[in-house]
Amino acid sequence: MAKRSADEILELLRARVSRWHLKQRLGLEQDHEAKVFGQGRTFFHIENWYSFHAVIRNVFRLMFLHGRGKRNARRIQLRHNIFQSSKLCKEFDGYTILHLSDLHLDMAPDMTEVLSKAIGDLDYDICVITGDLRAQTFGDSDQTIDCMRQLVEKISRPVYLVLGNHDSITMVPALEQLNIKVLLNEAVELKKENASIYIAGIDDPHYFRADNIERASDQIPDEVFTILLAHSPEIYRHAAFTDFDVMLCGHTHGGQICLPGGIPVMYNADCPRRMCAGSWRYKDLQGYTSVGSGSCVVDLRFNCHPEVTLHQLEWVKE
Repeated sequence: MAKRSADEILELLRARVSRWHLKQRLGLEQDHEAKVFGQGRTFFHIENWYSFHAVIRNVFRLMFLHGRGKRNARRIQLRHNIFQSSKLCKEFDGYTILHLSDLHLDMAPDMTEVLSKAIGDLDYDICVITGDLRAQTFGDSDQTIDCMRQLVEKISRPVYLVLGNHDSITMVPALEQLNIKVLLNEAVELKKENASIYIAGIDDPHYFRADNIERASDQIPDEVFTILLAHSPEIYRHAAFTDFDVMLCGHTHGGQICLPGGIPVMYNADCPRRMCAGSWRYKDLQGYTSVGSGSCVVDLRFNCHPEVTLHQLEWVKE
């Protein structure tokens, strides 16, 4: 597959999104590398403090824990979750969604293979990815696209994806060339027999704040079961009051480096801690925050194994 020029990528993006969305996203991406403090929904962005990453790695080496942390980061767990709803059509009872998040595939050479093995034998209807495909927050994305090409060969079902704060909008044409549907403040209808549900996806709401949940919602009919894909749980209030039934997200890594008992040292999301890992509920909205299949900042995990998740939709009688 020939690499597209920058002009060709921009031309394709102009056909995909509004000029204001594109100008906003590209402008903020140019500022992203230098912003350690400020911008986005949290004040401090450790992923942009590149000199500190080596400090963290060396601290764990001095503690003789670096090897254990790397092994932990490759022990991907399979988790199961059920969403029950009377709004769901009976035809979608048992419908299963494979949820991946925060892949950071170029963090280490073996991560794509590790994740491919984790999902290789799973049975599901569709796959959704809630952002952060690459490890860096700037620069070339070629390695990440190559990793995604290898990964989608292991995914035998339709793939829907939203961008995270590590992803560039310039990645979209290459991703869609891999038959991945990138949802940029858009919604799609999923049909089964004579029934439908809708999946909407918004651009990164955490750092770039390029999300437009109203635009995504405008495409959805009333009284239909709806799922929102967002990179971060921080948009949970907007999702609830826009009448979404389910929200799938990631971004937090569950803390990634946690104290014994799974107590996170820190979270990088401006929302209640109960929404930063696993299943949660806010009013009528059911949510799930993946702790991610990859690692960020450092290729280590402690007391917080990576995951892939199978969500099953379950129809319940009113």
